[in-house]
Formats: sequence, structure tokens, C-alpha cells
Amino acid sequence: MKPDPQRDNNAPRDPNEEVAHYDDAVIGRATRWSALALLLVIALATAVVLWLGRKPAAAPAQVTRLEAPVAPVSPVAAAPTVRFTDITSESGLRFSRYNGADGEKLLPETMGGGGAFLDFDNDGAPDLLLVNAAPWPWARNPPTPAPTHALYHNDGHGHFTDVTAGSGLDVSSYGMGVACGDFDGDGRVDVLITGVGGNHLFRNLGNGRFKDVTAGAGVGGEPGDWSSSAAFIDIDNDGKLDLFVASYVRWSRDIDFQVGFSLDGKNRAYGPPMNFQGSFPRLFHNDGDGHFTDVSAKAGVQVKNSSTGVPAAKSLGIAPVDLNNDGWIDLVVANDTVQNLVFTNRHDGTFGEVGALLGIAFDTLGNARGAMGIDVARHRNDDALGIAIGNFANEMTALYVTQGRAELFADEAIPEGIGPASRLQLKFGMLFLDYDLDGWPDLLSANGHLEEDITRIQKSQSYHQPAQLFWNVGAGKGGFAEIKADKAGPDLFKPIVGRGSAYADIDGDGDLDVILFQSSGPPLLLRNDQKLGNHWVRIKLTGQKQNRDAIGASVILHAGGHAQWRQVMPTRSYLSQSELTLSFGLGRSDRIDSAEIHWPGGGIQRLHSLKIDALNLVNEE
Repeated sequence: MKPDPQRDNNAPRDPNEEVAHYDDAVIGRATRWSALALLLVIALATAVVLWLGRKPAAAPAQVTRLEAPVAPVSPVAAAPTVRFTDITSESGLRFSRYNGADGEKLLPETMGGGGAFLDFDNDGAPDLLLVNAAPWPWARNPPTPAPTHALYHNDGHGHFTDVTAGSGLDVSSYGMGVACGDFDGDGRVDVLITGVGGNHLFRNLGNGRFKDVTAGAGVGGEPGDWSSSAAFIDIDNDGKLDLFVASYVRWSRDIDFQVGFSLDGKNRAYGPPMNFQGSFPRLFHNDGDGHFTDVSAKAGVQVKNSSTGVPAAKSLGIAPVDLNNDGWIDLVVANDTVQNLVFTNRHDGTFGEVGALLGIAFDTLGNARGAMGIDVARHRNDDALGIAIGNFANEMTALYVTQGRAELFADEAIPEGIGPASRLQLKFGMLFLDYDLDGWPDLLSANGHLEEDITRIQKSQSYHQPAQLFWNVGAGKGGFAEIKADKAGPDLFKPIVGRGSAYADIDGDGDLDVILFQSSGPPLLLRNDQKLGNHWVRIKLTGQKQNRDAIGASVILHAGGHAQWRQVMPTRSYLSQSELTLSFGLGRSDRIDSAEIHWPGGGIQRLHSLKIDALNLVNEE
């Protein structure tokens, strides 16, 4: 302690003063600690309040990447080189489809037509029938003479001679589709031509002549009908071919003008079918005396919209096939902008519609698509059935595949490698065919738009479009791979306004040649010039108890470690018919382990001593 200069430091101290001074010091120190403690309490309380009242920290952003579905990588490099050669002119074909267009933009003008490979003279070579349209009754400048359908005879080597004149098929009608079958069992193939204004049935009289028997047969339909695809099938396994005829929409020139579709808001354009009412298909039962009875209503094939009561179908393609392996033919019908229909045979002359139940009616999101052409195959060489349907532009081709049992299908176009690659094109004709003879069915699509001016509105679209070919890589190896010109030649991919399509072995060399039809203009006949050295076998069936064409029968052939299935069914693709003879590619295998025919109704006939690299003629036992 420092001395106080103002006091006498030697004077005696007052003890009370000393105590008081001590107490003051203690109190001062206590006060300072209390203040410090108070400040700490206040700070702690403030911190607690702030902590309790804090806003939760923002969670780290989690970004989920969305990726568009893509086709699996397929070994395209391993695909064989098979050149298709355009032989349209070389073959002798001089046909050009007329569509009646006269500036009014009427819907039938752009839907195109089809044709058929058929052996009308039973010489073993597939001939050609080409369906034409006709001038409208109100046409300002109709062509003279009026266009007619055309019949070409094949010499067996792929060269065709025009035998239309005097054939009875040299008539003019607004035709679209064709169905071929021996409806009267006389051993000669007959012809039905569909189109605007109903159907025309021509009986084959032999010697290259046909007679129009529509009125007597009772299959013409109504004058206002617009029929599209058709199929001769035996619905009741009585050995006589019945007839199923699909219809598109309720149409007339007046209705078309009332719809008044336009791409740019000023000029007329070919309109989609959404604004046209649907139309009922027709089913005609063969009475066996040259006459058919219309059983459409009681058979259950005329489905109505449950909300409006109007016909639900707008049908363009038909695939007759035994879906559930019960020996009775069923029908898958491709519809444009409305749900696809599936009619299962009830064995009593009636059908049940089960498209939605089986998973074939809609796409995977439950939407209807613009379905055109259709074909079926067991493309995996097992029990799974595949149904390919060509859909509108910016919609993928559908590939509905059975899921372990025949009662359920799922669209596997994406994992099979077809979906994304097919999305942009407007697909019509669809064909499964083993073009390289390796034993696995491949897929060919004929494409083309409806509207000539579509590129002005959609830069990604074009009126003329190339075909698409998908090579079957083989089950478990990647599905399908899209083939380009370097593997198939440029002729196959020539841009056309593609519509129908069909196949046949026109030159007898064992591989399948192809014809693509256009909306208007000449067809494109393509010869298959494969030189791979693969073996093959062809089988032509003739029914005895069943219909003579054996339509509806199927053959299962075991060779090279797997089983191939083929169905005798000319009706396939869009508005078209392919040959009746069945083709099997064998690849490098030079032997057949076994083969059996499954006849309509369930009968099985085993085949022995089939010749390799040859045509085999087989009669029903």
C-alpha cells in the first residue's frame, strides 16, 4: 500500500476503519463478479434464445438426373451385308398408283394403297396384283382412260408381264387394300379389293380371268363404307374361308370440307382422323354356296364408344393370329388415334374384345396412338409372340410381347432396340421377315408422311421418307439393330411416300424379296441379293380337311438349336398380302431336327425328310 501524504502514517489506526475498508473491498470484488456472472447469464440466455429461434439450415441440393430412354447398344458391326437392289423397271413393272388428288386435299388421297403377291395360275411363281384408285365423280380433269387395278404375271425368275387387259381386274374403283384366298375351294385364289365405296370380290375363273361376284356373294358392304385392310380367315374351323373387313372412318367429301383441316390456318391440308367419326368393321361368314352372311353384330366385332355410342374403331391394319394357342384364329386390329382392338375367338361364332385387358390397346402411358400397319412373329424363337405396329410420326413403333403367358403383353420396343430409332418416322407397312436367312425374323418398316408441305411446319419431318430395316441380333444378344445403307445398299432406303408392303421369293433363290407401295406413284420392287451361303427351307401347305390355302395353319421347325414358328397368313403389313409359302432360314445348319404342322382346330402333322435349300409341297393328311 502506498503511504497517504495527507495523513500521519505513524498515528494509531482505528480498528473499525480497517474492518470497514476490508468490507468495502470484499463488496467491490463481489459486485464485480456478480456483474460478470450476470453478463454471462444474459449472454447465455441470449444465445439460447437465438439458437431456439434459428431457421433450420438449408439442406444440400439433391439433383436427380433424368435421362431419356435409349436403345441398348447392339452389335451393328456384326450384322451381315445383304444388298437389296431396285429392279422395278428391270422387272417389267410399269404401274403407277393414281390417288385422285385434284387440289381439294381429301383424306383418302393420302392414305395410299397396297398390293398382293399371289399365284393366280398355280404355276408356283408369285404374281403381283397392284391396287389402284379412281378419279372422283366431281373431278375437273379426270385422266382418260380411267386408271384400273393391275395384274402382272411372274415368269418364275422375277420378271413380270402385264396381263391386266381382259383379266376382269381391269376395272376402275377407288381401291385401297386387298385380300387373297380360295373362298370357294376350287383350287384357285380369289381376290377382294377394299376401298372408298365398299368392297369388290373377284372369283378366279382360271386362265387368267376373274369375275366380279360381289353382289351375289353379299360382301360389298354399304356405298358409304371406306374399307381398308381385309383378311380371309376361317373363324369356325369348318374348312371354309370367312372374311373380315376393317373400316377406317365415316367419310364423305362434305364431311371432309366441314372438318376443314389446315396446317397454317389459311390453306386446306390433309387432316388427321380425330375429327372423323369411327366406323364398324364387317365380318362375313362363308355359307359354302358362294354366298356370305354378314354376322358382324352378333359376332361381337362392332364395338361402340361407351360414352358416345358411336363406332369405336378407326381401323387400318389387321393381324389374324391364334393368340392363346387354342387352335382358333383371333384378330388384332390396329386403330388410328383410338385404342387398338383384340378379338379373341370364343369357339361359338362370337368374339370377345380384350385389347385393354391384354395390354395391347394403348401405349405404356395409357394413350392411344396413330396405328397403321401390323405384323406378328415369334421373333425370339421361343413361345413369346411379338406384335409390331407402325405408328404416326413422333410416336415409336410398338412391339407388344407376351410376358410369360399368352394373356398379357407389354410394349418392349425400347429394350428391343426399335423404339427410339423409329420415333421420328411416320410408319405404315410393317413386315417381319428373315432377310438374311439366319433363322431370326427381322423387321422392315415402310414410311412416308401424309402432307406434302409438312417440312414447312415441322423441320424434322419430310413427305418422302426412307424405309427402316432392323436386324434381329438373336434372343439374349441385344434385340434388334438398325441397319443402314452400308449393310443393305442404298436402294432400300430411297425416300418414298411409303404405304403398304409385301414379300415373296420372286426368283426362286430361297430368300425373300420385297415390294413397297406408295401413296401415289410407282412401287419399289427390291430384289434380295444376299450371298451369305446360309441354308434355307420353304414349305407350301395345301389343306384337305381345312381350307385349301391352309390359311391359319402354322409350322414349328427345330434346327440349329432353336425352334422357328411361321404362320400361313398372307394378311400382314398395311393394305397388303404376302405369299402363302413359308420360308425358314437355317443359317449354317444343314439339317432339320424336326418339324410339325399345327392345323386350325388343333390337329398336328409331323413332317419328315424335308429337303434343304428347296421348296417342299405338303398336303394335309
